[in-house]
Amino acid sequence: MTALRMMVYDRTCHGPGPLPGLTLTWRVGGWLYRALGRLDAVFGAASWAEALHWLATYQDGRSIQEIQFWGHGNWGCAKIAKERLDVDILDPIDPRHEELNRVRDRMVGESALWWFRTCETFGRREGQSFARRFADHTGVTVAGHTHVIHWAQSGLHTLRPGSSPRWSTAEGV
Repeated sequence: MTALRMMVYDRTCHGPGPLPGLTLTWRVGGWLYRALGRLDAVFGAASWAEALHWLATYQDGRSIQEIQFWGHGNWGCAKIAKERLDVDILDPIDPRHEELNRVRDRMVGESALWWFRTCETFGRREGQSFARRFADHTGVTVAGHTHVIHWAQSGLHTLRPGSSPRWSTAEGV
């Protein structure tokens, strides 16, 4: 049985009035990636607790090769609604820490990928610290952007566990 390729998106990003907001774009993107065979499962979450629980329990007997998160971000964090996933989750007193560890334990090691498809998450010193600490804690390769990404997905960098960021803290600022 092959390892899962999973996507979580922020289902709370609705536009003002009749405008659809980015949730619709992320949902359609997830559907398209599944149809193309690039993802196995897609989930819209309203909180990080909900997202991590789904990642930890969906088809529980299978390992995970890739996680993509589509949503908003900023230097050193990824957001669902206004809730931040940042270095605080790595502290055992954070209420989401154990669920993150359950997800980590399902991932197939350093060859696995956790991709934050969010704006600026790996930008500035805060983003570099988050990338390094998250990769080291999860034991997987992490990917994220230093720029406001728009359609071009610019400023993409990856970092393996035990490595240090090699991109400038000024990139994308």
